[in-house]
Amino acid sequence: MGEAAKRLLRHLPAVLGLILLGGAVYVVQKEFRGLKIEDIARVLKQMPARTLAAGFLLSILSYCILTLYDRFGTYYAGRPISYRRVAFVSFCAYALAHNLGFSTVSGGAVRYRLYAHWGLTPLQIAKVVAFCSFTFGLGAMVLGGMALLVEPEAVPFFGERLPLWVMHAIGGGLWAIVLGYVTLARALRHRTIFGHAIALPGWRMAILQVLLATVDVAVAAAVFYTLLPAAPGLNYVRFLAVYVASYTAGLAATIPGGIGVFDTAVLVGLSPYLAAPQIVGAIVVFRLYYYIIPLFLAGSLFAGNEIVLRSRSLLRPAPTMRGTVPATRWSEPDFVVAAITGVVAICGAFLLCLGVVEQRPDFSWIDPDFADAAAQAGEFVPSLIGGALMVCAVAMSQRVTLAWSTTIALLLVAAAFTIVQDEPLWIPGVLVLAGGLIAPFRSAFYRHARLLSGPMEGAVAVPLLTLVVCILALATFERHVRWLSDNSWWEVVISPEVPNSLRASVAFTVGLALVALWRLLRPRRVSYLIWGVPARLRYAALGAESPAEADGIVWGEAGRAGIPFRRTSRVLVGIGDPAGAESDRISAIWRLRDLARQEGLDAAIWRAGRTHLKVYADLGLAALPLGADGLPLADGEDARGPHATQYLVCQAERDLSILLPLLPKLARAER
Repeated sequence: MGEAAKRLLRHLPAVLGLILLGGAVYVVQKEFRGLKIEDIARVLKQMPARTLAAGFLLSILSYCILTLYDRFGTYYAGRPISYRRVAFVSFCAYALAHNLGFSTVSGGAVRYRLYAHWGLTPLQIAKVVAFCSFTFGLGAMVLGGMALLVEPEAVPFFGERLPLWVMHAIGGGLWAIVLGYVTLARALRHRTIFGHAIALPGWRMAILQVLLATVDVAVAAAVFYTLLPAAPGLNYVRFLAVYVASYTAGLAATIPGGIGVFDTAVLVGLSPYLAAPQIVGAIVVFRLYYYIIPLFLAGSLFAGNEIVLRSRSLLRPAPTMRGTVPATRWSEPDFVVAAITGVVAICGAFLLCLGVVEQRPDFSWIDPDFADAAAQAGEFVPSLIGGALMVCAVAMSQRVTLAWSTTIALLLVAAAFTIVQDEPLWIPGVLVLAGGLIAPFRSAFYRHARLLSGPMEGAVAVPLLTLVVCILALATFERHVRWLSDNSWWEVVISPEVPNSLRASVAFTVGLALVALWRLLRPRRVSYLIWGVPARLRYAALGAESPAEADGIVWGEAGRAGIPFRRTSRVLVGIGDPAGAESDRISAIWRLRDLARQEGLDAAIWRAGRTHLKVYADLGLAALPLGADGLPLADGEDARGPHATQYLVCQAERDLSILLPLLPKLARAER
């Protein structure tokens, strides 16, 4: 496979997410344009207390069932722990992962952080993660297959477009996968296939997985189904087809909480049975019960746990002169940055969709001339800010300082504009609150943007000039589309009432502006020095011992710290912590990660010390303690003794099985 194809596959999930989100916005705008906030509010007020209570209790039951995933997972890993601890880990992992959806806060990363404190080794945790991930898929396949076999026409978008035999074939295929898994669990519990060791649970555990996952998905769907009013023709099985398909689309979009994609699929799937305000009202309560309340509870519990752990670490004795070290405190992924990034992305999506719900602003309270200008601007400016915030969210996920300040400025400008537009006060209130939540965390964003990382050159001047020209051009376009109601830029692009030339011009200009903004905010493209005599001499000048073998060395943004690396399989492995100036070491770590992404690889560090474990955790990498031989400590060894001074940091749930056979070769090369 060529390099271009690898890069395309690497970015495929993000591209798919954008396509699904764009499609969701288009469908809502086209099919549900007449939605009114007043109608949705009326539906929410009319919901019976019994219905709300039933939905809430089913949500609790659903999360209780999810805890059994981890409970059985620890048995599968051979290290069962108390249900109280398992429930805590499971709830935090699922609540955070459901809402945020970023790799740094995935269920696997949360489990690596918490289970390590209770004595599970990295390999045991990896087994728990794999068990939990696959178990959910089994339930979705069982119920999805049933829906495709029994009620295929209820599946949103595809039920009425694909032949019946195709839907039945897909459903039968899903059931065949589940049956095949149970069969393999009985016949191939411990086998090696194509060079990979397969350790499946026993067939009894496999059947238990299938039953547990099926009940879990069924109860989660029942939470939503309970909140819907009775409708002719809508039974639970038909709703299940809509729910499973919508939830799958939300997962495929890789957007926090499947926001927009899941909701649109549900709207389309249920539209033959219920009015749009009734569906949206149920969506609002479902997200409150299943996403928002658990997120705040899990965040509070996790934060409290971290405070306790940190206070205990302060009471530990200092290292003795004989070289012993205190117990390793595994560094948690930075949930603050991940949560902030999710908030910014949601605010951006909200501003993009602000004009979807029908509203009639009243400008009688401000100066007539200014009111006329504000009314003519419609949703054009907020939708542009929404697109810019989506770009800023990506840059913030990479901890770019300029993205942090730009985001706050855009949120405040959007809030001021919505106030002038006489939108409901909760809209600017939410935007100001988001800006206020982001402002205190300046220290978490420490990377220089491309715009500010060096002298003005062509790679910076051209995007900057392009952005300025695009903004001026969009100001000109606005005069030609002001007669449209709620004229967000994407509505102009899809509106048949606008000349094709103007639609193409707006689409091209907005797209070019967003690309230019990204090129200014993103870190500089990473280059590296091929490992040879010049690289060895330069690295040795930093006072570091050169590795015996390497493919190259990547430098920090200031060129004063570097990390040698080797390419192995699909992983770019840094050899040791960065050497050189302390102020440039963190940027060297980030640039190693960026180089790996450029080449379509995952990043890992072998023989990393303790100093930068927090930074590695920010990248979503788990720290696995190594012994004196440079290999991971085996199950049962003391990972907290004097040998645990070096680590392998990697995406353990993805790359550990690949790296383990390669580490002995790296260790032999260094001897």
